[in-house]
Amino acid sequence: MKPHTTMGKETATTAPHPHALLVSFPGQGHINPVLRFAKRLASKGLLVTFSSTLDIGQRICASTETTPGTLNPVGEGHLRFEFFSNGWDADGDDDPSRRGDIDALLAQLSTVGSVRFAELVRRQAEEGRPVACVIGNPFMPWVLDVAGELNIPSAVLWVQSLAVFSIYYHYFHSTVDFPADYGSDDVVSVDLPGLPALAVDDLPSFLLESNPYKTLASVILSQFANINKATWVFANSFEELEHDALEAISKLSPVVPIGPLVETGVSGVIKGDIWKAEDCMEWLDRQQPRSVVYASVGSVVVLGRDEMAEMAYGLRDSGRAFLWVVREDCRHQLPEGFAEDVKGRGMVVAWSPQDEVLAHRAIACFVTHCGWNSTLELLTAGVPVIAYPQWGDQLTDAKFLVDVYKVGARLKAPVERGEFAKRVGEVTEGEKAEEVRGRCLALKEAAARAVAEGGSSDRNIQAFVDDIRRRVCGSKLEHDQHGKRL
Repeated sequence: MKPHTTMGKETATTAPHPHALLVSFPGQGHINPVLRFAKRLASKGLLVTFSSTLDIGQRICASTETTPGTLNPVGEGHLRFEFFSNGWDADGDDDPSRRGDIDALLAQLSTVGSVRFAELVRRQAEEGRPVACVIGNPFMPWVLDVAGELNIPSAVLWVQSLAVFSIYYHYFHSTVDFPADYGSDDVVSVDLPGLPALAVDDLPSFLLESNPYKTLASVILSQFANINKATWVFANSFEELEHDALEAISKLSPVVPIGPLVETGVSGVIKGDIWKAEDCMEWLDRQQPRSVVYASVGSVVVLGRDEMAEMAYGLRDSGRAFLWVVREDCRHQLPEGFAEDVKGRGMVVAWSPQDEVLAHRAIACFVTHCGWNSTLELLTAGVPVIAYPQWGDQLTDAKFLVDVYKVGARLKAPVERGEFAKRVGEVTEGEKAEEVRGRCLALKEAAARAVAEGGSSDRNIQAFVDDIRRRVCGSKLEHDQHGKRL
C-alpha cells in the first residue's frame, strides 16, 4: 500500500512549517526509531526531513514505495525524504562487501559523509525551507559539529535505554571503576545511581577489553565528548519505565524521554524497512490465541551454524507453532531438511513486520536478541520474552527484562534445544507464566499512556515542537527588525 502523498515534488511555497532535519546512521536499528520520531514531530505540525545515506535511501524507498522530495502528510505536518552520499555510492563506486566493514563505514561517514550532509543542509535554505533544528543519533557525533558550524540548533536522539546512556556516561567520565573484562576480579559489580548492581556480563560488551569492535566503542563514547553542543538530548524511552535511571542521570546530563518510539496509527504505512517484509499475517490469523513462538535476532546478529541448529530443533521440540525470522544471508545455516520437518507448524521468513506480529493475538512469547527497539516493541505489545542477548547493549537490556521488569526468562548461550523448549514453557504455561503476563500487560498500559495525548512522552515532544516554533518566530522577528534598521 502506498502512503498518501501530495502530487509532484516540493517547492518553496509548500513549506510553511518550521523544518526539522533528522539524520540516521545507516542501520535498521537506528533507522526505525529516528523515522518514528520524525513522524511524531510531523504529526504535531512540523515539516520534517528524514535523511541517511543514498544506498539506504534507495532500499527504504523501494520497500515503502515512496520518493525522495515528495511531501507525505502526517497529522498536522509533512514528512519528506532526502539522502546524501557517503562517497562509496558515487559514480558507481558501491562495493557491497564494504557494508559489513563497520570501521571503514564509520571512517567514510566521518570524512566524506559529513561534508555531503553539510551540503544537504545548506541546500534546504537555498530551496526555501531553512532547517530550524538538526537531530542526529549516536555513531555519528559529527552531526553536532556540522550543525554548530552552520549555526543551527541541534539535538541527539539516544536510541538505546536510559540505563545504557547512564553506563556510557559514567564510563566516559570515569566516575566509578569498571571491570576490564569477563573474569576480572578487581571489580565484582558496578554500582551506578538509579540502576541495580551490574555484573560484568550485564554491561554493554563494547566497554570490555575483549570487544572486537574497538572503533564502534570509540564512536559511541565520543558522543559524550561533544554532547554539550546539543541543545536537546532525547531518549527513546519513557519515564514510567526508567524513572530511577532518568532521575539520576538528569542531575548530570539532562535527557528528555520521548518514547517508546514504536509504530502507531500515525502514518504507520511510512516505514523504514531496508528489507521488504514477507506476508506472514494471514498465517498468524489461522493460529490459536497465544499459541505461536515468535523468534528473531534482528538485523545484525548472526548465529553460528550449531546455534542455528539448536534453535531450530528447540522451536520444533517446543510443541508450539512458531514464526522464525531468518535473514537471507543466514539461510544456509539452517539444518538440512528442517523446512520439510516442520511444514504446517512453523513458518520461516526472511523479514517480518515485527510491530504487527507482536501485536497479533496469536503470539505467545518472543525469543529475541534484546536490541532496544525489539525490547520496546515487546513491552508495548505486552508479550513475554525469552532473552537471548549476544553483545553490546543487548546484555543490559536482557538484565532489565528478566531481573528488573520480570517479564520473561533468560536463555543461556550457546543455546541448547532442551533448555530452549523449557524456557518456552516457563513463560507460556502455569502460574509463573500468568504472573509474567500480568506484568507485561501493566507495562503495555504504561507505554500506551506515555505516548497518548497528554502523556509524559507526548508532552515532551509537544514542548520541543513549541520551542522550535518560538525559535523560528524569534529568528524571523530579529531578521525583519535587522532588515528595517538597514
